[in-house]
Amino acid sequence: MRTPRSRRGSAALSAVASMLMVSGVSTAQAPPEVMALAPDFLWGVASSGFQSEGQAPDSNWSRYIASGATADPYRDSVDFASRYITDIELAARLGVRVYRVGLEWARLQPAPDTWDEAAFGFYDSVIDRIVAAGMRPMLTLDHWVYPGWASDRGGWRNPGMVQDWLVNMRKVVQRYASRKPLWVTFNEPAAYVGTELRTGGISVEEAPAMLDRIAQAHNEIYDDIHRYRPDAMVTSNLGYVAGAEAEVNQPIVDRISAKLDFIGVDYYFAPLPQTGESAQGGSAGGVPMWELPVHPEGVYYALRHYARQFPDRPLYVVENGLPTENGQVRPDGYTRADHLRDTVYWLQRAKADGMNVIGYNYWSLTDNYEWGSYAPRFGLYTVDVLTDPTLARRPTDAVDVYSRLIRRGGVAPSYLPTRAPVPCIEIDAPEACAGEDLAEG
Repeated sequence: MRTPRSRRGSAALSAVASMLMVSGVSTAQAPPEVMALAPDFLWGVASSGFQSEGQAPDSNWSRYIASGATADPYRDSVDFASRYITDIELAARLGVRVYRVGLEWARLQPAPDTWDEAAFGFYDSVIDRIVAAGMRPMLTLDHWVYPGWASDRGGWRNPGMVQDWLVNMRKVVQRYASRKPLWVTFNEPAAYVGTELRTGGISVEEAPAMLDRIAQAHNEIYDDIHRYRPDAMVTSNLGYVAGAEAEVNQPIVDRISAKLDFIGVDYYFAPLPQTGESAQGGSAGGVPMWELPVHPEGVYYALRHYARQFPDRPLYVVENGLPTENGQVRPDGYTRADHLRDTVYWLQRAKADGMNVIGYNYWSLTDNYEWGSYAPRFGLYTVDVLTDPTLARRPTDAVDVYSRLIRRGGVAPSYLPTRAPVPCIEIDAPEACAGEDLAEG
């Protein structure tokens, strides 16, 4: 799930980027044509709990919205809580094999010593529907939202937050391990820290401690998951920051690298061409998300970065998509369907070059609440939350395209991207560009 978060050089990134490590490099030669992805490739869709469910309980985010700090009120978002049956059917019709959902801590544990069995029953039904439709659930434990009572205790500035978090998550793992999900412990940990800085959950001085606590919680719940299922697949997806990945995400990678069964990578934007600053989503006062530079070949460099660092681990694009403003045509004319085809082409190139890419999730099945605003639209199905009381799911041009890509295993061997690649150094850091330059290969 993409977020309006601050650009490189902001207080959020300054706190996260205080620790640095650069990965090693290797080279690979890409073939002139791409082959279809194997039938076992994990095509998927992604969503998050709070952003789509509606009927939100008391949480850090419901309080932040109530303070008037966001552009739009939350309302009931796209009301996945009431419409999950039909949304899951939409995903199944696409032919995807994975459906990512979040399990909201604030919904499951409304008080420190109280769990809501009806809330667990809701997630039972969601997961059962996903499985019955022939898809594998991907379950996210923490997508930046925690109960109001945890916020009262200090949130992530509180050393006791780790144990509070683990008490709930162990109940979740015990309940759902038998469904054989793919697990995401924390969504984009570095961005989580940045978001807590932006919303006032922590101070700049407290950011390193929050990162340490997230790492501790991840490592402990990883062990718990594997006690229930030794063959479990667990990750914490990394929101790739082109041009600054080593500074932003390497600190958390260093802390949890031994306990990642696969490397989850999210990729969206290239650096801003005017300044070279790393684009991460339009924060308040920043560049709107639909105006940020989009270069789909960047996903290849993102995957190569982690393939070099973790040659023994499979790679999975947990999130990728294209923002538009309120569903309008982008100013550059680049369509959702164009972007999807081009991105899949670069996934096929990465696979052909020996990168062990096992899956791809489109963000997102439907539009949702983009952390303060309904203006950024990422959905395969668009939803006009502020103007359409029926919350109708209207297909974009990418729906049919995604279905065809899944059936065919990607684009045709002779496909040429709609958006041609630019020199790597224009869209990523020098260390990511060591080796083949796609603009020349």
